[in-house]
Amino acid sequence: MRNLVRIVLLSLGFVVVPLVALAQEGGGAGAAGGGGGMFAIGAGLAIGLAGLGCGIGQGLTAGNAAAGIARNPGASGTMFTSFILGMVLIESISIYGFVIAVLLWLRTA
Repeated sequence: MRNLVRIVLLSLGFVVVPLVALAQEGGGAGAAGGGGGMFAIGAGLAIGLAGLGCGIGQGLTAGNAAAGIARNPGASGTMFTSFILGMVLIESISIYGFVIAVLLWLRTA
């Protein structure tokens, strides 16, 4: 439990420190009146969370497919087809995260 609290606090620190570094006096000249830093943080979070979720999903899918094939080698053909289809759908989520990150990044430019 202490490790979880430590990880959450460190993650919050990694989010807050760039906000302080991007603080400006006056109105600022970034996108949307000084909010350019927030778009960059949003882009980083979009690709980071999409990658994290996809990595977890792919790991669980691959592990369960391998266990299923090990238990019933005769059904490996249908399991492998479902495994590949599942991996493609999981990977599309990371592509959506990448597209959102690029759109947010281009918004700051």
